[in-house]
Amino acid sequence: MRSRYTAYVRGSIDYLIETHDASTRGEVDRAGITAWSHQTEWLGLEVLETVRGGVADDEGIVEFIARGRSGDQPFEHHERSHFRRRDGRWFYVDGKQLRDPTRVTRQVGRNDPCPCGSGMKYKRCHGR
Repeated sequence: MRSRYTAYVRGSIDYLIETHDASTRGEVDRAGITAWSHQTEWLGLEVLETVRGGVADDEGIVEFIARGRSGDQPFEHHERSHFRRRDGRWFYVDGKQLRDPTRVTRQVGRNDPCPCGSGMKYKRCHGR
């Protein structure tokens, strides 16, 4: 995953296509990924979760957020990607774009302390 992010940053379109799994490579929009790669100021990659993908595995899943800016618009591309290993190399099969991270965070209750640090209950501070 990190190498593919780096390829987007560097504009290495051939690498992106070469590391796409043969089963889905025909669906790759070369012009689209070229435009996205070159028109974006890439600001970072955060890997949220990996499932399998170890030395003994032939498949794996990576959930990540890639941050960037296109024009004046910042964005977060959040995806859960499926990878497959063939002949010792990892290939991107497909991915599902997500709206929110799958990490579960506790929701603040009305009577909990306000997360802003004011010392007041949430309902009296920011919970109105």
